[in-house]
Amino acid sequence: MSLPPGFLDELRNRVSLSQVVGKKVMWDLRKSNQAKGDWWAPCPFHQEKSASFHVDDRKGFYYCFGCHAKGDAISFMKDADNMSFMEAVEALAQDAGMQMPARDPRAAQKAEKRAELADVMDMAVKFFRMMLNSGAAEGARAYLSKRGMTPDRLERFEIGFAPEGWQNLWDHLRNKDVPEDLILKAGLAKSSDKGRKPYDVFRNRIIFPIRDARGRCIAFGGRAMDPNDNAKYLNSPETELFDKSRSLYNHGPAREAAGKGKALIVAEGYMDVIALCSAGFEGAVAPLGTAVTEHQLAMLWAISPEPIIALDGDTAGLRAAMRTMHVALPLMEAGKSLRFALLPEGKDPDDLIKADGAEAMQKIIDGAFPLVDLLWREATEGKTFDSPERKAALDRDLREKIKRIPDQSLRRHYGDAIKELRYQLFRPQRSGGTWKQRARILKTREVTKASFLSSGGPQAEDHLREAVILATTICTPDAVQGFEGQLELMRCSDPEHAHMRDLILMHYHDGADALKAAIGENLGPTRLDELLGQPHVAICPTIRNPGDLDRARMTLAEELAKLRARRGLAEEIAEAEEELSGAADEAVTYRLSHAAEAANRAVQPVHKDRGDYEIGQNGARISRDEKGALDALLETIRFEKGRK
Repeated sequence: MSLPPGFLDELRNRVSLSQVVGKKVMWDLRKSNQAKGDWWAPCPFHQEKSASFHVDDRKGFYYCFGCHAKGDAISFMKDADNMSFMEAVEALAQDAGMQMPARDPRAAQKAEKRAELADVMDMAVKFFRMMLNSGAAEGARAYLSKRGMTPDRLERFEIGFAPEGWQNLWDHLRNKDVPEDLILKAGLAKSSDKGRKPYDVFRNRIIFPIRDARGRCIAFGGRAMDPNDNAKYLNSPETELFDKSRSLYNHGPAREAAGKGKALIVAEGYMDVIALCSAGFEGAVAPLGTAVTEHQLAMLWAISPEPIIALDGDTAGLRAAMRTMHVALPLMEAGKSLRFALLPEGKDPDDLIKADGAEAMQKIIDGAFPLVDLLWREATEGKTFDSPERKAALDRDLREKIKRIPDQSLRRHYGDAIKELRYQLFRPQRSGGTWKQRARILKTREVTKASFLSSGGPQAEDHLREAVILATTICTPDAVQGFEGQLELMRCSDPEHAHMRDLILMHYHDGADALKAAIGENLGPTRLDELLGQPHVAICPTIRNPGDLDRARMTLAEELAKLRARRGLAEEIAEAEEELSGAADEAVTYRLSHAAEAANRAVQPVHKDRGDYEIGQNGARISRDEKGALDALLETIRFEKGRK
């Protein structure tokens, strides 16, 4: 259904977000500022005790500093009540007293037809459930019992049975006056090409109902009881209700479980999901007989930013993992990735849990490795790199794969991770160098505050600017108003700064004393004194004159702008160098030449004794090394152009 222009804007203006959210949460009235439309509560999407879920009633926007859920009233209704977009709009419009626009007759007719099909599917669920208790299902019940399917599991997942015979379900539904065309359109029967009655799709199979995120039965999966059957598993054909590339088994319950903090685990099949859920891993889903598709990835990322792909640790499982990786690469961005958990060879989740318990499965999940490790494993496993040519081929292969990542920042981080893995591979005497050791390698990369300050240069200056920004907001919390977005996006140079920044965003409404208490509780009683006692921080006017709102806001605006300017230039240089690492065509060199020359003209020397340079008029400085990188970039461009 299409909505007229301006309808959604009017709806959002009429609806009070705090009233919508207030039906699902208990507000923290000590932290909330009702007069300003600032509301705080424990997040309804994940389990927590503190109030990190923030509603800005004036802007009509919510954000959780814990699980990072965000959106407006419509998205809240969708996520909190598992509604579709139009269902959320209709519910909000009813609350706001707004008349919904007249529906397209064709769209209304289509929606009515889908509702009729869903009713027929529910009738089929009841039939299959009834048949599981019949004498014809004795073998099926024995098989399910052997697989550990207790009565409560059978009930929870609505397991049924389709008996042998060509028209059992067909006759059952026709006797209940279900029209023939609905049975066929629901994918429950097929027309005979021999002029006979239509015949059932599922025969002599254990039946698994497949429901969408809203809980409607949209299809069935059937496991053959006959070992000689051509298809061990069979899904419903695609219908108006069912598109297997856009569906996940156990979608709705897994989404709810993930919202409460459970890991989202992608297993291979129905029995794997049932075994995982029964062992406490309720966030388990499965694709329906195919490799994970783009649409399914989008569905997974809508539930969790980092789903775990759990596959058998054999060759077939690895191939499936790598297929999923290649589907994901061009779709990834910051906050959307995958992790991979490979089970012991020859064991699926059901086998592992039965043999070694849920603790063994939890250990596998905890050991899930990031996508970059799988990328590296695919490129290196079983190969030797004992010549420059082979090493160059490895570089080319990895470079081509990384280029498929559209997010430039993420692509750059992947490049950094690959460089480190490559370094370890070609210098095994230093620290091993196999893909399995990457976790240990990454731990050694953590950069402490001391290393920043002792090394000097741009990173040290960034660290100092961050300290000034954090100290300013702590001394004058009211200055944060209006800078929330910039502070949230500020890329901190060490984890402690990032943690402090998050605490400031969560508690600045409470005033300076409460904010300082929160920092002391979370980071230790001496951390604040250490920050404010740093010489370059202590001399700042905003620290010597806490509460000076105008001065604090000016300082925040200036320091944040300087950080963005310096880091932006560094990123442009790195990106240009990356593009020039291949064969740069005339268009690339022309564009980069003009960009670099423009940046170079904007750089002016200051403090010649220290070798600093200033970018344009905003006071952000770069080091002599970065100035050299600009000059080298221009020389490289001229060299490439000279080769044409």
